[in-house]
Amino acid sequence: MTRRVVAVATSNPGKLREIRAILDECGLDLRAVADEVPFPEEGDDYEANAIQKARVAAEAMGVPALADDSGLEVDALAGAPGPRSARYGGPGLDDAGRAAHLLEALADVPREKRGARFVCHAALVRPDGSASSAQGVCEGRILTAPRGVGGFGYDPVFWIDDLAAAAAELPPSQKDRISHRARAFRGLIDALAALD
Repeated sequence: MTRRVVAVATSNPGKLREIRAILDECGLDLRAVADEVPFPEEGDDYEANAIQKARVAAEAMGVPALADDSGLEVDALAGAPGPRSARYGGPGLDDAGRAAHLLEALADVPREKRGARFVCHAALVRPDGSASSAQGVCEGRILTAPRGVGGFGYDPVFWIDDLAAAAAELPPSQKDRISHRARAFRGLIDALAALD
């Protein structure tokens, strides 16, 4: 049986692996968009960013496309870094550098005021330009030092109270059940099933 090809607007291998695991039951052939496809500059709206990225990928690949935009919202920073999480701290920082910059910004913030959440908007754009989107949220708080070696991005400094673990300490199968990205992409399962 031929699986439906759906483009994924990312060049991040960690994110692509996670999306494939989340949507495994859908039986799709998820393919990363080529690095040379130029994505638009992201703004301050998760949903608009995700739809725009998916639209560019659908046009470039000629197949339905998925994209997401996600970020970390920290209460003590008035919701920052938010949609700009991937660029937090300025150019040239890697995941560990951005996490270290965040910990430095929160150095004097007590545990009870370190509430945070991962937010994700996922979008599916069909070749005709029509779009569907869904949101997922994972609540937690920011640690004072990194923990764990799994995941990517801010996972080592994000503590999930319900699981008594940092996101980077979770096995991928468990993270794929509860993450903001999992919740957002699962919200698109009916739309993906309806693709012809």
